[in-house]
Amino acid sequence: MSGASWLQAALAIPYLGALLIIAVLSRHPNLRESASLLTSGALFASVLMVLLAFLRGEPIEARLIELFPGLSIAFHTEPLSILFALLASGLWIVTSVYSIGYMRGLNEKHQTRFYVCFAISLGAAMGIAFAANLLTLFIFYEVLTLATYPLVAHKENEEARMGARVYLMILITTSFVFLLPAIVWTYALAGTLDFRLGGILPRDLDPLITVLLLALFVLGAAKAAVMPVHRWLPAAMVAPTPVSALLHAVAVVKAGVFAIVKVVLYVFGTEMLGQVPAERMLVYLAGFTIVAASLVALRQSNIKRMLAYSTVGQLSYVVLATLVLTSFSEIGAALHIIAHAFGKITLFFTAGAIYVASKKTELSQLRGIGRRMPITMTAFAIGALSMIGVPPTAGFVSKWYIIAGAFQLDDYFVLTVLALSTGLNAAYFLPVIFRAFFREEDQPPAKPHGEAPWPMVAALSTTALLTLLFFFYNGPVVELESGLVGKSR
Repeated sequence: MSGASWLQAALAIPYLGALLIIAVLSRHPNLRESASLLTSGALFASVLMVLLAFLRGEPIEARLIELFPGLSIAFHTEPLSILFALLASGLWIVTSVYSIGYMRGLNEKHQTRFYVCFAISLGAAMGIAFAANLLTLFIFYEVLTLATYPLVAHKENEEARMGARVYLMILITTSFVFLLPAIVWTYALAGTLDFRLGGILPRDLDPLITVLLLALFVLGAAKAAVMPVHRWLPAAMVAPTPVSALLHAVAVVKAGVFAIVKVVLYVFGTEMLGQVPAERMLVYLAGFTIVAASLVALRQSNIKRMLAYSTVGQLSYVVLATLVLTSFSEIGAALHIIAHAFGKITLFFTAGAIYVASKKTELSQLRGIGRRMPITMTAFAIGALSMIGVPPTAGFVSKWYIIAGAFQLDDYFVLTVLALSTGLNAAYFLPVIFRAFFREEDQPPAKPHGEAPWPMVAALSTTALLTLLFFFYNGPVVELESGLVGKSR
């Protein structure tokens, strides 16, 4: 098969898996879960084949249908797209294993709907990853929002319905008030929506228009959770933990930051933005989001809400690094997409494991739990240290490149933000680790508990190991992204 055929397979496999689950396997739990695992594995394998074809220099494109003259639903490959697709498809496998333990451990209802919506969401993520133009990206960006809505509302109680409404309202509103106008305006200015490294906008564009257009894209890509369009993310914490993992690590938030990075490199171009001083206003907004979200996380008492606000801050590391516009910072942005994915999915996996095994949801309840659940809490510690940026974890690598990028410009604002946020991250993560391993339980539970079901423990152990391994084996990603950054200048 050619690279283009494998690309088409990667786009189709999640939807075929969803159809299989609905049509044939909805009444057979074992077969349904096996189909989910098989679909995720087949998707990852097809993306790997796309990568191999790309590395051979094979042109990889697919065009489905022309919606308007000169505007088609089309797909292509480039380093960022392959990175995002590999990350999402690979973590889907781990999340599928985790979901089996979680959904069965809690005897959750509507499991068929859960697995179907999960597959459709990953199909939308593939469409976003391989989009060849802004129109295609927008279409699949909205499909992702709609497909994840039933997942957020999964429990179907009043709290879940309210959280899902907030989730849908903010993401749909920002898309049609900010993102869609930005796309239409781009088409009016450039005459095309096709992604082109170095940008498609006129070089003599008025600086004020440039900044306004960039602001529309940043706020319109609300899945990146830049303040003040971030409130959907903590509202969505009513969802089951595997969904939180999908939102925070596998697809949704990564779609937001991926869209911003893609727009900066392929619509504006770093050279063009570097000549617009007012672009710094968005750097300040990203910096404010990082510090403010970290302060809010510090005040949380619920485990998942603390992790949610941590995600708001961590995502803006990617936005901040992208807008610094130096070679090291652009590489750091790509690395942090991976580092955050590995570390944060580990943290959410551990939160779910704690709930399934002990029904604990509050930070104050974690005293001594590391002695009852040593594997889970060791994985939590690894994920937390990665969020702080401590070696030997993935978070240290990405922060190193972002800091190096800030030093390239002597950007003391960015360096100050990174220092403050690192201290704040330590302030809300380290006490949890200390409490879990070095404090006695206030009152031992009447029914002693151990680790969560083995699929959950296997999944969180895998992602914790990936968080460590990426510290040592990040060279291929750095090399891939270095070539992209070099060509964009």
